[in-house]
Amino acid sequence: MALARKLLGYFQCLVSGWECTDQRRLRHRVPENRLRSYDMWSVIETLADTGSATQLRAQFAGDMLTVQIRIEGRSLDVIANDPRILGGAIDAAAADKAARFLQLCDAFDLPVLSLCDTPGFMVGPETEKTAHVRHSSRLFAVAVNASTPLFCLVLRKGYGLGAMAMTGGSFHAPSFIASWPTGEFGGMGSEGAVPLAYRDELEKLEDLHERKALFDKLVNDY
Repeated sequence: MALARKLLGYFQCLVSGWECTDQRRLRHRVPENRLRSYDMWSVIETLADTGSATQLRAQFAGDMLTVQIRIEGRSLDVIANDPRILGGAIDAAAADKAARFLQLCDAFDLPVLSLCDTPGFMVGPETEKTAHVRHSSRLFAVAVNASTPLFCLVLRKGYGLGAMAMTGGSFHAPSFIASWPTGEFGGMGSEGAVPLAYRDELEKLEDLHERKALFDKLVNDY
């Protein structure tokens, strides 16, 4: 009953007397080392009013978090990539989960905060068996046609069409878009782009240690 009352409250009222965690803790929620993973749920709980975050459908498509929170007593819905699962990549189930959640938000005029950290959509033969293109297209269609405000924070990876899907179809679509200091942007992740762009230079080096050193340098400079 307490959970039902809490969930209904997101759609009904502004809460007074709110409290929140010291927001300076957010500085340490996303590691400076881009190769280190982190807990997206801890970011959401820190942003939200104390005790206000409720995750929906937690057992389905864990790489996409759909959460109802309050900030300064006001209801706000959150979609977020989980970098600990598939590196934050969006698979068919995650696209479906986010699309249905956005429909719920739009129906009740609840604003949405998108916490983006994705290398893009999942690819490959196994992924195609899940009708991934159809499901990912649904996320674009729902986001573009939603009338509720969408805000976006890019915590780390903002790559490819997956990042576009997290921002309502375009980086120009949200009411605002901002980046954490750790934000990265591009058509694809640097670890994937460097072997494609510098394949000849890398293959010329027969010594594996020298090749690895050059690869790391190119990734850092990309």
